[in-house]
Amino acid sequence: MDRRGFLTALGIGGTMALTGTGRAYATGPDRPRAPRDTTAPPDWSALKARLDGRLLLPQDQGYAVARLGYNELNDVQLPAAVARCTSPDDVRSCLDAARGHGVPIAARSGGHSYLGYSVPNDGLVMDLRPMARVQVQPDGTVRVGAGARLIEVYAALAAAGRLLPAGSCPTVGISGLALGGGIGVLSRRYGLTCDRLVSARVVTADSRLLTASPSCEPDLYWALRGGGGGNFGVVTEFTFSTEPAPDLTVFALRFPAEAATSVVGAWQEWIADAPSELWTNCVVSGADRPTARVGGCYVGRPGDLDPLLDRLVTAAGTQPTSRTAQSKSYLDAMKYMAGCANDTIAQCHPVSEGGRLPREGFVAASRILTAPLDAQQVTRLMTGHPGIDLLLDSLGGAVSRLAPDATAFPHRSALASAQIYAGATPAGQQAATAAVDAIRDGLGALGATGAYVNYIDATLPDWGTAYYGGNLARLKSVTRQYDPDQVFAFPQSVARA
Repeated sequence: MDRRGFLTALGIGGTMALTGTGRAYATGPDRPRAPRDTTAPPDWSALKARLDGRLLLPQDQGYAVARLGYNELNDVQLPAAVARCTSPDDVRSCLDAARGHGVPIAARSGGHSYLGYSVPNDGLVMDLRPMARVQVQPDGTVRVGAGARLIEVYAALAAAGRLLPAGSCPTVGISGLALGGGIGVLSRRYGLTCDRLVSARVVTADSRLLTASPSCEPDLYWALRGGGGGNFGVVTEFTFSTEPAPDLTVFALRFPAEAATSVVGAWQEWIADAPSELWTNCVVSGADRPTARVGGCYVGRPGDLDPLLDRLVTAAGTQPTSRTAQSKSYLDAMKYMAGCANDTIAQCHPVSEGGRLPREGFVAASRILTAPLDAQQVTRLMTGHPGIDLLLDSLGGAVSRLAPDATAFPHRSALASAQIYAGATPAGQQAATAAVDAIRDGLGALGATGAYVNYIDATLPDWGTAYYGGNLARLKSVTRQYDPDQVFAFPQSVARA
């Protein structure tokens, strides 16, 4: 789920380092800055030649599809060019061509940026999808190209009997997910995706290729674990630690409409005392009489899960209208949570890549619950809003075992995240946004004031503090260190918070 903006002038100088292609790039913190013409457009023809034709301009065949992100409401945004990057050198070439010309620039992995920051209007898109190789190493780590989609990561790991905790949407890119934290269906047992980051290869604003790890560029490494995509450089490859993949149990319970309030209240108390093997969500669907359903994923057998589900039902005081629990392999569980349980891996891809999964038009916002909210007030917020869902995802467990400042992701003590999601067309976007914002602000008034940067939100009040809490000051310091000229600045970048 994915975020950048306008370039400012940045010169080239300092010590020169040769890449594998024989090209020279600037390195060193004290490089002199040559003036650039911010009114002149980049030389797109030269960049196209440098990329062997893998630069698409508006008149080129394939541009109409290549420019698109996931959210159809952002289709009005028309980038000046889309570069199909196959290597870090391609990223460097793009930065060298666009830097200092006053054009927006963005790296795109899966294209799921809610606000379309990965498809900047009149800017350059560095499409990282060609860098999607997933390699499981003998030591159990996995090297993942920045353009890999989650379904590709899951399939490769499952073949090796390993797992990585990550999100549920199969077409989301690994980059945006991991850089914003990586809340997912196994996070209570195995941590966030960013908690599994061993190292990352990063192209910085001045075209240096760095490795960020606990021992190399430690400030950058810290910031990449939850500081949000697009803020500090372009990650071209990740190395994650993994775990052996056990069998899992997926489950779903639906409750009658009159039970929505009691279910929301019981669910919040239930997850506060749940074992870390249990991840669960509670979805409240808006209507004149809102409804609630509960689903999730359990690291263990259905027989061990049943007493936990019984506890929820007892606390809710209402029997569900349906209740299922199914044992599945790791890959099958991930496909189930992704909504493509009966599809092949190829089919769990976007239509544009030969799969069956369509794009969507939507507006969304988020909040972070640090304690249970008044369930009656939550239900009241959703009353009269058909077509809008409130998705509460449990946190805690392994997520809470790190201090809030151990990584850039600050919400370590949170009970749950909340996403308000509404499908929308361009004609209905304004009304949907107003309704979503009202629910978001209502949750804030109830005490849920934080927010999740991967659900980036244009009108979120005090968004820098909401996303990053007490880590904002250090993140801004890292930005000044690695991008002093705000090459990667965008409307909600750390530099502008």
